Amino acid sequence: MAEQLFFFAPIGATIAILFALFQAQKIYKFSEGNDLMKRIAQSVRTGANAYLKRQYTGVALFFAVMVVILAVMAFFGKLTPFVPFAFLTGGFFSGLAGFIGMKVATASNARTAQASSESLNKGLRVAFSSGSVMGFVVVGLGLIDISIWFFLLKYIFYSLDSTYVVNYAREAGMIASDAQIQLISSAMLTFGMGASCMALFARVGGGIFTKAADVGADLVGKVEAGIPEDDPRNPAVIADNVGDNVGDVAGMGADLYESYVVAIVATMALAVSAGYGFGGAAVPMTMASVGILASIIATFFVRTKEDASQKSLLAALRKGTFIASGLIIVASIPVVYYSLDCATYPERFGVYWAIISGLAAGMLIGFFTEYFTSDNYRPTRNLAGTSLTGPATIIIGGLSLGMLSTAVPVIIVAISVMVSFLASGGLEFFQSGAQGSYQTGLYGVAISAVGMLSTLGITLATDAYGPVADNAGGIAEMSHLPSEVRKRTDALDSLGNTTAATGKGYAIGSAALSALALIVAYLDEIKIKKPDFEFKLEISDPRVLIGLMIGVMLPFLFSSLTMSAVGRAAQNIVMEVRRQFREIAGLMEGNADPDYAKCVDLCTRGAQKEMIMPALLGILSPIIVGLMLGPNGVTGMLAGALGSGFVLAIMMANAGGAWDNAKKHIEGGAHGGKGSDPHKAAVVGDTVGDPFKDTSGPAINNFIKLLSMVSIVFAGLILSVWG
Repeated sequence: MAEQLFFFAPIGATIAILFALFQAQKIYKFSEGNDLMKRIAQSVRTGANAYLKRQYTGVALFFAVMVVILAVMAFFGKLTPFVPFAFLTGGFFSGLAGFIGMKVATASNARTAQASSESLNKGLRVAFSSGSVMGFVVVGLGLIDISIWFFLLKYIFYSLDSTYVVNYAREAGMIASDAQIQLISSAMLTFGMGASCMALFARVGGGIFTKAADVGADLVGKVEAGIPEDDPRNPAVIADNVGDNVGDVAGMGADLYESYVVAIVATMALAVSAGYGFGGAAVPMTMASVGILASIIATFFVRTKEDASQKSLLAALRKGTFIASGLIIVASIPVVYYSLDCATYPERFGVYWAIISGLAAGMLIGFFTEYFTSDNYRPTRNLAGTSLTGPATIIIGGLSLGMLSTAVPVIIVAISVMVSFLASGGLEFFQSGAQGSYQTGLYGVAISAVGMLSTLGITLATDAYGPVADNAGGIAEMSHLPSEVRKRTDALDSLGNTTAATGKGYAIGSAALSALALIVAYLDEIKIKKPDFEFKLEISDPRVLIGLMIGVMLPFLFSSLTMSAVGRAAQNIVMEVRRQFREIAGLMEGNADPDYAKCVDLCTRGAQKEMIMPALLGILSPIIVGLMLGPNGVTGMLAGALGSGFVLAIMMANAGGAWDNAKKHIEGGAHGGKGSDPHKAAVVGDTVGDPFKDTSGPAINNFIKLLSMVSIVFAGLILSVWG
């Protein structure tokens, strides 16, 4: 039965791509509005295309160098010969997912504004359809990549009658099918490194671009010049709109593509040690396919009434997520039952509860992220009140709120990990130390990450919808559409801020579970390459302790690099906007046009230059620590980076989201409204929060997973020194 279940993956992937194509075609049938709206939308598209072209050119050079390095290692027997090619495909599909999502998003901005001029529900449908293209392209391409490699390895390179598989099975004391799936999953783990590298470049580069433009536009436009947000007189306004697409659409797409494929492959890699063989490997791939179908069905339930409140709009999007989750809860029962042969081994059905645990954890993290960042709730409303005494107090309040908000997600993930471990058979390990029980428990923890990401198609749709709504509001402002249209796009934009914060919380939670599964996969990879290697992971071992301390430090160093990068790039934008306000005659009076292209070019060059060091930190750190401290030190480093990175990412994302929505709350009329002193203080807080929530915080997810992927890929090199 398990053998046939694998074919659901390419079927599900095909359905996802076809549905994304259907949604894209539906979007393109809507009008882009008047000529001015079309010109503005074209400017945003041109800027986004120019940025991605330059980014992908630079990334292509990096990938070329890495492929040569990996090929040399493979030639000397340190890697399997598939690794360089798997690395390329992982990066290619990750980048392609972000590119397609960005193309559709930039085509949807003006269409959403025009649709909003007709009705709020129509505007919501266009923006949400654009987000759903991103969501289903990510899951579709992710499953295509996994399926291609799985079937190539299973039926060609690692077929059951291959001499290599037979010899490996004999040496490892395994049956041939277990040896086959272990070799397949071990080889597939390596394409996650390509996805991780691409995701980090997309997240960091896009985040630097978008926040440099946003900070520059806000500081000079809102605070110094006193002009409204998205005012066409602001030279950085087009760069700001471009940044929303390259950062929050292309960057988020590459980020969650990585989480998605890594969670699936890491779970497959643990199937053999858990004693589940091909059945255990089939569960995550089948779950991903079921999740696609559930998400497609759920998208048709996202709609709202005219003049809906913020609460009603949020309920409309949440309805889709809840319906998808309910379908997963039901559909997971036969998947687990038949894949793991629960009729013969009823104790294996505990894996089902691990899936539900991960799904529930994702929903709870999303809810509490919303609680701490939405102005529908007390924390953000109270934060808005601190603006009455100036920028300093709102910054202090935001930092405090961000730190406070870390407690609940950490507890949720901790409970989910324990429930998943125990439900999957780990209780016996605590009672008697049985190693088999320990391995089945770890498989349960890994499959909980797949459960959390099973509804990614619709979850990412609600997140990627936000930048489209934000851009639609900007186009409505710059095109001088009636105030009623701007009111509708502002409602969609405000909702987008909440869904974006929720999406970031979801991404961080899934990253924590995926990174934990990758640490276990790293331990297994070491054992596969050197079965007699003995880990000594006592905290008193100096190698483990030093690795742990380095790992705890790395996310802070990474955040420092990315925050500084935003600061430097933003300074250039501030100087340029000031120059144009000063030198272009008639600009402030509306009688001259600003040089939008100059700001876009400055952001592009700044982002490309500044993203190099953070990426190198993620690639070189595991190799250097491994050569100096060995596999034990690397394990300590991975654990430390996971612990501090998870908490730091939550703090930064939630503080930034709360600052943003506190500003929006004031702009809605609280504490004096737009132009008041509290509003100016809130703009400063939001400016500080921008790189928190859109650059450093989200990119930490990719950073901690990249550390694990590099550790796995270069395990053979480390063992050649320490084995």
